[in-house]
Amino acid sequence: MRIGVAKEIKPDEHRVALTPAGARELTQKGHDVVVEQSAGEGSSFPDAAYEAVGARIASVDDVWGSSDLVLKVKEPLPSEFERLREGLILFTYLHLAADEALTRALLDSGAVCIAYETVETDDRQLPLLAPMSEVAGRLATQMGAWALEKAQGGRGILLGGVPGVPPAKVVVLGGGIVGYNAALIAVGMQADVWVLDKSVGRMRDLEMMLDGRITLAMSNQLAIDEAVADADLVIGAVLIPGARAPKLITHDMLPALKPGAALVDVAIDQGGCFETSHPTTHSDPVYVVDGIVHYCVSNMPGAVPITSTSGLTNVTLPYVEQIADHGVREAIARSRPLARGVNVFEGKLTYEAVAEAHGLEYSPLDEVLPLEAV
Repeated sequence: MRIGVAKEIKPDEHRVALTPAGARELTQKGHDVVVEQSAGEGSSFPDAAYEAVGARIASVDDVWGSSDLVLKVKEPLPSEFERLREGLILFTYLHLAADEALTRALLDSGAVCIAYETVETDDRQLPLLAPMSEVAGRLATQMGAWALEKAQGGRGILLGGVPGVPPAKVVVLGGGIVGYNAALIAVGMQADVWVLDKSVGRMRDLEMMLDGRITLAMSNQLAIDEAVADADLVIGAVLIPGARAPKLITHDMLPALKPGAALVDVAIDQGGCFETSHPTTHSDPVYVVDGIVHYCVSNMPGAVPITSTSGLTNVTLPYVEQIADHGVREAIARSRPLARGVNVFEGKLTYEAVAEAHGLEYSPLDEVLPLEAV
């Protein structure tokens, strides 16, 4: 199979979908790997590193036009929509529930579109989302601490305080992978850390994982109202796989927050979990609404591409190999996790949460692709 690695064009996105090590694994299996010129430079992988393992460097037209399978990190932007075509397999983060225009473009293209973030194992793990969630969670606290600085419009408070001066209060909404990693860094910075989650079982796990150094509370609207009113930093870390994020902090709630408090919305790819959130970039990451600083960068792991690219290839490569070795139809039939990742199949919308988000017709994959093993 010919596998194309496209260069990311999203602003301030420096990741690449495949490392030279991953390219070597694929070329050794006899696959043709075509990497867009300078695609890996942002992650410190020059073109020569890919050529040294048998990949070919090519133009953007060649990568999109001649490849059977195109690998990306982020969703196609409008300028890339015309490159989508029937017969193409696209494997990348899509986050379609927050983007109706992209959803319709993928449907119109006739391509097979598999989303990293909805590949799901039988035990409900999201293996291709996990490493980027770990990175984003750790960055959330780091960037939240920065957003609290007076120069960014924040309260001017140090997360860990100093002897004789209390630390900042950090409230993490959601105790999944993002929330755990955000709390881990906040604890390390000696903040007063609260985590709200809906699962008592998960809270028991967090209690053990963080050695009892955080305060845990059941997540409901009253608890959220009370917790954020006293918070210096709120990190939104909620996730409903493939669906839009719930709005946990409304515009009307902002006056109850401390002036200069910071909100970091890690759920912004899925529409954001704060009503006043809108996507920002690494070049212009924060804005202020009613005296509250918002950090809503939609590709947070792109800030640390050397770490993120390697972490991503570690988990995506086995699925790429399945598609390349067996073809997309057989790969989907062989792998239930991969089948769950299929959002669009040749003009049909096969992910129910996305269909609900946009009021579009949902076609179950096992009806679109009637393979017994799916």
